[in-house]
Amino acid sequence: MKKVYALFLLACFTQYARAQEPGRDFERFARVQDSLCTLAYEKRDDKKFDKHLNTFLARYNKLSKEDKKNYLSTLGGIYYNFCCLYSLQNNKVQALNCFEKAVQAGYYDYAHILEDTDLENIRKEERYKAQVKWLRSISDYRYILTKAEKYDLNDNRVFPKFTYQAADNPNLTALKKYFKLDSVAGGGSEVSQIINLLHWIHNLIPHDGNHENPAVKNAMSMIAVCKKEARGLNCRGLATVLNECYLSLGFKSRFLTCLPKDSLQVDPDCHVINMVYSTTLKKWLWIDPTNDAYVMNENGELLSIEEVRERIINNKPLILNPDANWNHKVSEVKEEYLYQYMAKNLYKFDCPVSSEYDTETGGTGKKIDYVELLPLDYFKQSPDKTEETSKTSGTLLTHYRTNNPKLFWQAP
Repeated sequence: MKKVYALFLLACFTQYARAQEPGRDFERFARVQDSLCTLAYEKRDDKKFDKHLNTFLARYNKLSKEDKKNYLSTLGGIYYNFCCLYSLQNNKVQALNCFEKAVQAGYYDYAHILEDTDLENIRKEERYKAQVKWLRSISDYRYILTKAEKYDLNDNRVFPKFTYQAADNPNLTALKKYFKLDSVAGGGSEVSQIINLLHWIHNLIPHDGNHENPAVKNAMSMIAVCKKEARGLNCRGLATVLNECYLSLGFKSRFLTCLPKDSLQVDPDCHVINMVYSTTLKKWLWIDPTNDAYVMNENGELLSIEEVRERIINNKPLILNPDANWNHKVSEVKEEYLYQYMAKNLYKFDCPVSSEYDTETGGTGKKIDYVELLPLDYFKQSPDKTEETSKTSGTLLTHYRTNNPKLFWQAP
């Protein structure tokens, strides 16, 4: 049977807006039909399942092309459950027909398919094997990441210089003073200060992946809006706020968008975290305010994003801090957080060239430069540079591409 997901980390990147749904009427209808199909599965009643599926299809097929796309995952889940039901009945032909339809509709959960005992009766079938082989190439995220290990250290394309705003900037000084960030960080070691700031932001602002961030994207403004409207920020907003807090205390920091390969270009999901430079450890550190998370090796030493990626690829030990969590409601465990969600989103990276206060607040005449780090395996390596003016804000957005990790992860 299909696995039910907690969709806490999806839709985190504000550049990807969700399409308009065709109304709550169809949404309610889809949920009801999905539930009825699940009930028919549990009762092993293929006739009722077929009836509920056809009822769903009768209305689904009348939707617009865009609305069909929005509900394709529901259709895929229904077909997958029907496949499981037929497989349990040892009706292999019908099970394989439904399995192929589920995959066509976008049911890509490779890991769950491999462990789902409902499918035991069809695993030796060639049609099943062909689908699973293809699924591995698009949704076995650790496997995909191993194929993306290679970079080009000799890539000498134009690469802008990373800059970090000084802590004496008036906006950063005001931020530090208003929130008493010296006290928040504490008087302990550099690493303890970095972690204390992480915990503070995580506790101050909840993660909210269902709404866009406020138009003014700086720490003072976004925290004020969250307090006034009793709301949270998505992962990009949280990383932006934390980044400015680090800068205000003199830490070199960037917020980093972690992205999937998305070879089918159907996955708009990504995750935004922070990379903070420790002068004592002489390395960048993985800091994730959405999940209050940092990562260590087997000796308890904090790791960088680059090191975590390399360890996932080479199957080296990783330890997630035990108090990592989502909104103090769900504990994070490394199997799901690192080996599934982040393994998917560690394929390529993107970050602003200048790390400063109010980096992404748009405006006519404003220019924001970004750099993308791409593995050699990525299917779209060019152009080397793109420019686009935002239709909503008038901001000029420039993206540079590189295959050189030394340049991208260079120390400040």
